[in-house]
Amino acid sequence: MKTTTLSILALTTTLLLSSCGNSEKNTTSDNRAAIQVTTKAPAASSGNNLTVSGEVEAVNNATLSTRMMGYVNRVHVNIGDKVSQGQLLVSLNNSDLQAKRAQVNAGINEAQISVKNAKRDYERFTALFAQNSASQKELDDMTARYEMAKARLESAKAMKAEVDAQFAYSNITAPFSGVVTNRFIEAGDLANPGMPLIAIEAPGNFEVRATVPESVINQIKTGETVEVIVTSINKILSGKVTEVSSSSSMTGGQYPIKVVLENDDALKSGMYTTVQFPVTQTENASQLVTVPQDAIITQGDLRGVYTVSQQNTAMLRWLRLGRSFGNEVEVLSGLNAEEAVIVDAEEKLYNGARVDVRQ
Repeated sequence: MKTTTLSILALTTTLLLSSCGNSEKNTTSDNRAAIQVTTKAPAASSGNNLTVSGEVEAVNNATLSTRMMGYVNRVHVNIGDKVSQGQLLVSLNNSDLQAKRAQVNAGINEAQISVKNAKRDYERFTALFAQNSASQKELDDMTARYEMAKARLESAKAMKAEVDAQFAYSNITAPFSGVVTNRFIEAGDLANPGMPLIAIEAPGNFEVRATVPESVINQIKTGETVEVIVTSINKILSGKVTEVSSSSSMTGGQYPIKVVLENDDALKSGMYTTVQFPVTQTENASQLVTVPQDAIITQGDLRGVYTVSQQNTAMLRWLRLGRSFGNEVEVLSGLNAEEAVIVDAEEKLYNGARVDVRQ
């Protein structure tokens, strides 16, 4: 009886202590300060301009490589050097080609001697056959010997042409006049077939490469004038669409385009740009839901925004995004026009964090 009473008292004490602990934890959780946030309702884009990102490239540019394997004897140019068409840029070790060319030249000499002897025998037996001093078979044998000797000579000459062509790949020259923009190899390095060696471009003529979505590809025409914003030089340049691809099979549903820029001395290859295309406003353009670019959360390939739940907590919503209109991005799915998104927060947000919306 005494043991049972002690057990009941111990169990009661444990339950009371546990209840007190949970109460303290709940109190701590409930007393956590709410994060002050600012929200904004999704906007309806007018759809009058399409904004895409692009990159400046020289119209004439090339990355040079070789078709042979060999050690680099010398790199004749540095980054920034001006070069002329046909100028020697890189020299590769070609001692094996020189040995092969000597072997081919010896084969040509041997073939020429064989042709000379075969021709002399052919002419002699032709004269003997005319005098009935040689049989038809002997003449046929001499004719075949002469023709085979000539064929061997032609083969040796073809091998020489092949070796001479290989020498062109051991001396890399400039295909056009321009400026060296990069060098990927140094003297003593081993060059492999297809390996980049030197990059050059012809300055002065630049273009922008960009991609546009399929929803507006039919509204972009070759010859159309567009505005190109180059933030790094703080300029808005005029450009003309010169190429519009008809396929997006290798670009994930985006259609590649080219825009040739007006000449500007401040332009350089690799600068990032924003290209604005005028697009026709459609009947349902007012139904487009857009959110600010700054409000978008990026995690790997996922894009989303924070909204406020009915319990006043931050809720992360993953979205499928579409076109860009300035600082606004079209929302294709994942958000309704009535749902406000969090555009600013005093602290770092996380899913389920208590928030207090500023009025």
